[in-house]
Amino acid sequence: MHYGTALINPTSPADVAAAAADAADRGLDTFWTNQNPGSWDPLMLLASLGRRPAEVGTAILATYPRHPVTTATEALTFQAAAGGGLALGVGPSHAWYVQDQLGLPYTSPLRHTREYLTVLRPLLHGEPVRHTGEFFTVDTRLDITAPAPSLLMSALGPRMLEVAYDLADGVVVTWITPEMIAEHIAPHTAPGARIVAQLITLLSPDPDAARAAVAEQLAAIGQMPAYRASLGRAGLDNPADTIVIGDETTITDALKRYQDAGVTDLVVSPLNERSRTLDLTAKA
Repeated sequence: MHYGTALINPTSPADVAAAAADAADRGLDTFWTNQNPGSWDPLMLLASLGRRPAEVGTAILATYPRHPVTTATEALTFQAAAGGGLALGVGPSHAWYVQDQLGLPYTSPLRHTREYLTVLRPLLHGEPVRHTGEFFTVDTRLDITAPAPSLLMSALGPRMLEVAYDLADGVVVTWITPEMIAEHIAPHTAPGARIVAQLITLLSPDPDAARAAVAEQLAAIGQMPAYRASLGRAGLDNPADTIVIGDETTITDALKRYQDAGVTDLVVSPLNERSRTLDLTAKA
């Protein structure tokens, strides 16, 4: 299993650069950032990095605001300019962002995602695309010589996992436990596919009190349809139920449980004690 880290809600590009350099210094395999509504562009941030691990990734880049040809162009430009090493994680995001904030129709995320990857994947591999569908009409090719990035997709439910099985190199998932990986994710991924899982941690001498406090903060996330359905399948009520909270032994034990569940790439995202937690990860 490969180990990496991500920075949750960075306040500046300098924070991302410092975290990526720290990940490289620790010998971690990957570094990730995501697309927070109203915040920094993840591909631009990753392209600007100096010292970083061999692979950097987006987890995730929202599909609705970006045409798949634009995404392919930006990803291959990154590969050519930065010498490769991109894991391109994409996904439909959520209606409250796409529809409510951007004013774009959030029509059938399942069909939209399948069609998006149908256009995106061949372009990443240097192939021409001639496609007429429900959401996109494309007749083009990209004259960019660069290796295709690893194409990952956010997928938690069975139908989205089918899309990832058919059209992606793996999945990227969050708010998830080892049991959810073993029972709901790994059995529905293609042989050899990557399972990139974010593990959120919190070092605390009082796990029950810490979880109750975090649960209150995360209640709104737990009401988003994709997360609510995923948590419901596992009999959980709140994203806080997926966070590993406790001492160092609790965290190191969790690393092993995620590996045993089938995770290929674990992205450790500490809510506190970042350096202390990543020390444990680097020794795993």
